[in-house]
Amino acid sequence: MTPLYDRDGWIWHDGEWLPWREARTHLLTHTLHYGMGCFEGVRAYHGARGTHLFRVAEHTRRLLDSVHALDMDVPFDAGELIEAQRQCLTRNDLSNAYLKPTVYFGAEGLGLRAKGLTTHVMIAAWDLGDYVSPEAASIGLRALTSSWSRHHVNISLCRAKTNGHYVNSMLALNTAVKAGFDETIMLDPEGYVAEASAANVFLLRDGVLHTPEITSCLQGITRDSVIRLAREVLGIEVRERRITRDELYTADEAFVTGTAAEILPLRELDGRHIGGRAGAPRPDRPIHEDSVTAALQALYRRVTRADLGDDLGDLSAWLTPA
Repeated sequence: MTPLYDRDGWIWHDGEWLPWREARTHLLTHTLHYGMGCFEGVRAYHGARGTHLFRVAEHTRRLLDSVHALDMDVPFDAGELIEAQRQCLTRNDLSNAYLKPTVYFGAEGLGLRAKGLTTHVMIAAWDLGDYVSPEAASIGLRALTSSWSRHHVNISLCRAKTNGHYVNSMLALNTAVKAGFDETIMLDPEGYVAEASAANVFLLRDGVLHTPEITSCLQGITRDSVIRLAREVLGIEVRERRITRDELYTADEAFVTGTAAEILPLRELDGRHIGGRAGAPRPDRPIHEDSVTAALQALYRRVTRADLGDDLGDLSAWLTPA
């Protein structure tokens, strides 16, 4: 596999285009040492109507909200950042891509006061490929409840997509992977389900879809997309509330959502098979084509690829042409 730093292409940095291999930053960059910065993950898809950025306006707004919450100052507005993301696709000749706009402090000095620092913005894009194997996307993930708690709302900024937050996610995920699992489920400090390592969590029980309320977990844009597709297209009731881990054990179906992950079923948590009813994934079979998880996967694939019929026509605003 070619290292990410060793490729042809262009990276947008503070309003200028740098050749990919020449995009460098100093070893004393403040964000490298203290984690004070924020980023987004944005997807672009190629479909029947060409290449589109998916919900780039919402991602860019969340990036600027994170910037504001961290008390950083960015000299670019949403329109400029969206245009830079569009150009990032065309300059790199990408049709299916993952983009990572990132805001970080420079190398003028170190220290917790973060005084006199320049704020920088960069945008890189590349072909992400499959986030997980097609088999995992079909039969589902095996997850372990983490011993690492998700952030308390008074410890960090839970609505901000902050660089430093992902140490928490990596600790939890790596513990699960070393134990032989695919993913981890993290609880909040009071013991309720928060999210996966970098994805939101849903469960289906008796025809109703449930997802943790937004407290200690990120307000996911894919999460919002799934809620709207479930309510507006499938006519399924969605409840946002506190959820205990044993509710996942006894769910009819469960899945996780994220920009990179899209929609991935959970087939097992802590050694308990999830879903004893028709449609639940098992190690020897994929999720049933009539399951809610499969229906949402299909709808999400259609809308991201601009396959918009009458049932999805109102969602064309989610697509920004490259």
